[in-house]
Amino acid sequence: MLPHALLLLLLLLHGAAAAAALPIGVNYGANGDNLPTPAATAAFLAANTSINRVKLFDANPAFLSAFASAAPHISLAVSLPNSVLPALADKSSGLDAARGWVRDNLAAHVAAGANVTLLLAGNEILGPVVDPNLVVALLPAMRRLAQALTLEGLPGVRVTTPHYLGILAPSDGIPSNARFRPGFADKILAPMLKFHRDTGSPLMVNAYPYFSYNAQNLNYAVFRPNAGVYDAAAKLNYTSMFDAQMDAVYTAMKKLGYGDVEIAVGEAGWPTEADAGQVGVGVEEARDFNAGMMRVVSGGKGTPLMPGKSFETYIFSLFDENQKPLPVAERHFGIFNPDFTPKYDLGLLTQSPSPSPSPNPSPKPSPGPSPKPSPSGGGKWCVAKAGANAADLQNNINYACGYVDCKPIQSGGACFNPNTVASHAAYVMNAYYQANGRQDYACDFKGTGVVTSSDPITGPANTSPDGAQQVRLARGQRGRQPPAHILWEAAARAMAPLGG
Repeated sequence: MLPHALLLLLLLLHGAAAAAALPIGVNYGANGDNLPTPAATAAFLAANTSINRVKLFDANPAFLSAFASAAPHISLAVSLPNSVLPALADKSSGLDAARGWVRDNLAAHVAAGANVTLLLAGNEILGPVVDPNLVVALLPAMRRLAQALTLEGLPGVRVTTPHYLGILAPSDGIPSNARFRPGFADKILAPMLKFHRDTGSPLMVNAYPYFSYNAQNLNYAVFRPNAGVYDAAAKLNYTSMFDAQMDAVYTAMKKLGYGDVEIAVGEAGWPTEADAGQVGVGVEEARDFNAGMMRVVSGGKGTPLMPGKSFETYIFSLFDENQKPLPVAERHFGIFNPDFTPKYDLGLLTQSPSPSPSPNPSPKPSPGPSPKPSPSGGGKWCVAKAGANAADLQNNINYACGYVDCKPIQSGGACFNPNTVASHAAYVMNAYYQANGRQDYACDFKGTGVVTSSDPITGPANTSPDGAQQVRLARGQRGRQPPAHILWEAAARAMAPLGG
């Protein structure tokens, strides 16, 4: 028989090894100018980490090809832009549009080995910024996409959409008091939950204790010892805000009769840097939050109302993104540095990565970044290739406008004239390229784009890559700072004629 001390040591080592191998997902955004290539990133995640899921913010072919080649075992969640949902929801043409999107953006990559398991219909359609037209289109579009995936031979890809926690009605933070926001509960979320039950897909929420913490409840927010919050109705004491948020969602679902539907966490994380003077932000807080969350969602702990349950979860985010709009914290949610070294230890490395001489190697050395980038892209722009046809350019506009602000090329906008497809495509393709850190793959556009050192845009449309008002990624609207007024009532009125 082993001595007690040795047996205890072996048990501790086994526990540490098990913790080090926890599977988890990550959000992979590329709004930075210092990030490794998709191919290098996919190879690193596959060979060196226990990360088994990756959430992408679009259907960029460079990313899908990279994971098909280097990481076919990693599950992918692929996002559609909000702007395409109305076309997919149309009763007469929506199914054809959905089938076309699946064929154009997914089918070939899946055939090549990309392990796409989730298709995300837009992002946070139900708030904090509410467009009634998108609200009405959301569920019908999800239904069309599910049909399209089956008809195109991809029945294993499930359809969902990420929600921010504002789908819950304002409450006192006690999980047993939670319910969905009136107006959305019966007309949107109940039929959506039925869709999830029927298709086996999860309700996806973006859970961010970071956006609800203060100096007084910091320990409660980052899984540190604290007195907790007592839920008298459930007779449970909550010592983690994340647990309370998850159980609040579960309670609201259960009140509608859908407590059996799975819950997935589309985004959750904590930054390592923020504006000067902000308490509770740093490496230790980020490590404590993400490690605690991983114990809940992947380590068999579960929540007080869902003990022992695991949740499909995506940490936000894989890398810092130095070209995201302010505030400062928005740029510092990453868990890895561009050279693939961890910013802090979450036990995700299965082996140390090989040294990399450059995070984004190129055939010729790039000039060092200047302290102030030049006005329209630091000397690099994306334009359409000579000979690109109008249909392809219009497709580029439709795609990129799901991720950048296209108001400047709309009637009355600074770049509306000349009112031609070629002119509008030049603006939009470049805006998308700049917003994605001037990475070469962001100017591919299925072979119709090319990077140039000659500025194609002059006049009032000429903007800095830091001009967030014109180069805004769709996922920048996650609700970090909700607007003063939200159009809930208008959305509720628009939902009256909802159909499938």
